Amino acid sequence: MPNIEEFVDFDAERDIPSLENKVIFVTGGTAGLGRASVIALAEHNPAYIYFTGRNADAGKSLIAEVQKINPSVGAKFVKMDMMSLASVKQACGTDFSHDRLDILMCNAGVMFIPPGLSKDGFENHFAINHLAHAMIIQQLLPVLTKTAAMPDSDVRILSLTSTAWMAHPSNGVTFSTLRTTQEGFMGSNFRYGQSKLANIVYAAELARRYQDSKINFVSVHPGACATDLVTTISFGHRILTKLIFWWMGVSIMEVHQGRLSPLWAAAGAKKDELVNGGFYMPIGRFSDDRLDKTAKSPELAEALWTYTQDALAKF
Repeated sequence: MPNIEEFVDFDAERDIPSLENKVIFVTGGTAGLGRASVIALAEHNPAYIYFTGRNADAGKSLIAEVQKINPSVGAKFVKMDMMSLASVKQACGTDFSHDRLDILMCNAGVMFIPPGLSKDGFENHFAINHLAHAMIIQQLLPVLTKTAAMPDSDVRILSLTSTAWMAHPSNGVTFSTLRTTQEGFMGSNFRYGQSKLANIVYAAELARRYQDSKINFVSVHPGACATDLVTTISFGHRILTKLIFWWMGVSIMEVHQGRLSPLWAAAGAKKDELVNGGFYMPIGRFSDDRLDKTAKSPELAEALWTYTQDALAKF
């Protein structure tokens, strides 16, 4: 994993072109990288930005910030409980009202939260980090596909992942126990790791299945960033995380630095610079060669696709 000193030169203010007429949807937009991304994108004159979250006050605050930066940009807070697939589906159906969507940034996530199940009975990390985003993609894919068919379109779906995908269990995703809390030795690492692996595998599988849609699907690691995901985990996990980063020679970035990788993939990179289905490290580094055999396994991709579609079909 590169240190910040090795990052490809990219400046969001300088390098993101005009986003005029574009509609954007960001999950987890009220804090951390999501909030920073919404603010940065608003500076480039998109038509409208939707962003999800749970805290209505934080949503109002961000809308005010967007209006202060650029009064011409429309913004809407979409209240969404990502522990409930029914809530996710309903929010997409009732709160999204545009006839086009150009950028979908799947940013929301949890890390090392206590063992537990979602409201639908799935392991928490897998439910929020993967299944909820799979539902969002499913619900918004028709308008994304419609937009991609328009002249001069540039439609992108990016899934934020993490190098913690490497902590996945030996079989990649332990499907047989996803309806349990998956506790045990190294359980928290396995739970988070398999959910981040799922982000990578699912993005690549979407690219394969929808290769004729003219949509770019990518997974993006933003870098080790001091967001609430890191600062709110347990003391033990913070120490372990810092030790791992130290051992890997990784610098922990501030939010304004961590936002750059997803912003590059969402709007900074030229359309033909992106490898559809690719995994990217900061910034703009196509990094499929860093993935292991499990992450590239067609069998895992097929199993994840089937499990996911079966889960979503119940809602």
